[in-house]
Amino acid sequence: MSRAVGVIPSRWASTRLPGKSLVSICGKPLVQWVVERAALAQELAEVLVATDDRRIADAVEAVGARAVMTAPDHPSGTDRIAEAVTGIEADIVVNIQGDEPLVDPGLLDELVRVMRGDPTWDMGTAATPITDPADLAKSSVVKVVTDEFGKALYFSRAVIPYDRDGEGALVPGLHRRHIGIYAYRRAFLERLVQAPPSALEAVEKLEQLRALGLGARLVVLDTQETGIGVDTPEDVAYVEAIIREREGLPVPEENP
Repeated sequence: MSRAVGVIPSRWASTRLPGKSLVSICGKPLVQWVVERAALAQELAEVLVATDDRRIADAVEAVGARAVMTAPDHPSGTDRIAEAVTGIEADIVVNIQGDEPLVDPGLLDELVRVMRGDPTWDMGTAATPITDPADLAKSSVVKVVTDEFGKALYFSRAVIPYDRDGEGALVPGLHRRHIGIYAYRRAFLERLVQAPPSALEAVEKLEQLRALGLGARLVVLDTQETGIGVDTPEDVAYVEAIIREREGLPVPEENP
């Protein structure tokens, strides 16, 4: 059976929240939450953190997880992941976002199973239905369209597909939001990071368009999980509230 490894890219620099990997979420570093959630996935033989900062590596190793030091100048998390798995046995590599402390281990397992079940898929990712019409116009909400077999046709920050008769209105069940999680076939990952950015990627600022430009067969799984990324101090408070409710943790008292 093909061996699957999960990799969490975690760098120190962050425009809106520097050092966010070590930001405390309910008393634990953000990166620790991601590691612990990913470790619950049954199909991953190993979970490691790819980082460019010794402070992050120390925090990861302090809780018994594995950290791999990588170059500081990688242009993307994908490049960091590719370096991290050098010399590591892995037929399938899963890119797990380092700023999502509530990542669904079940989705990780499903991605791996789909990749194992059909060796013609080069990559796998996920999408969730868009239910709020306001999200259609948001460039931060990446949209994806697929064929009837789930193969990605295109990703865009624009409204796709565009309902001509409805003047771009939301079509329930047809408009989907891309979730930034990826499973790569090892050979394709190596090919991907060696290729230069494509023109479409440069315009939309979406790295997955490079994969499509290379002719990748990229399967998109349907999920109800939207994912919650931590990018700002407000996100920290929001995620902490969710975790306290799920874990039954007490709400800290405010200082007088």
